[in-house]
Amino acid sequence: MAYSRSSLSKTATYRLKGKVALVTGASRGIGTAIARALAAEGCRLILTARDAKKLEKVGRELKAVTIAADVRDPVQVGEAFRELKKRFARLDIVVNNAGIGHGNQNVEELPYEVWRDVIATNLDGLFLVTHLALPLMKRGGAIVNNLSIAAKRVFPGSSAYNASKHGALGLTDTLREELRPKGIRVIALLPGATDTDIWKTLWPEAPRQRMLQPETVARAVVDALKLPDGGCAEEIILRPAAGTL
Repeated sequence: MAYSRSSLSKTATYRLKGKVALVTGASRGIGTAIARALAAEGCRLILTARDAKKLEKVGRELKAVTIAADVRDPVQVGEAFRELKKRFARLDIVVNNAGIGHGNQNVEELPYEVWRDVIATNLDGLFLVTHLALPLMKRGGAIVNNLSIAAKRVFPGSSAYNASKHGALGLTDTLREELRPKGIRVIALLPGATDTDIWKTLWPEAPRQRMLQPETVARAVVDALKLPDGGCAEEIILRPAAGTL
């Protein structure tokens, strides 16, 4: 596990209790783990995902507001925020976690429809959610974008996924500079291989037992969010234990 640009203090004192947090892609994997970790800190949660049935189950567990929505669709995202604003006057934390991968295919083999779907989910969706969330955020707020280590590395056969995550890192870095004067923190989350369902698409035979656990990623996010003012972690880089993957 490694953290870049800022270490995460063991004596962090910033309290999350009562903060209003939105988590996208919250019905499974890292999204669910982050939602659970934020709930344990006393956050008031709004959870979104495409799978309404799974989302409702997580929502019941965490006593959270759930709004089923597809981040690829501007209409659905707009409707989700209209519903959100009926319940909450502000957002303190936004976790852009929704994302998909694709099967291992070189560029010459990859169908355009697959490319478009991955870019729309991983990059367009991040923009759409953030665009509508910002008017509800004030100084002291935080945005966490789950980008994957693929935002800084290249994996052959994963062109759409690589491109979407590299683009998302560029958007994240730009957003950080735009929001710095407003006192809104922007954190890039770059986990290495993590044991989630996305590997059913990316690499079905992947050695799951050697991967990070979603709960490990979630704890790093909470630790970063709890840093006091002036101690912002701009990037969180997590890797499985040396020599495992």
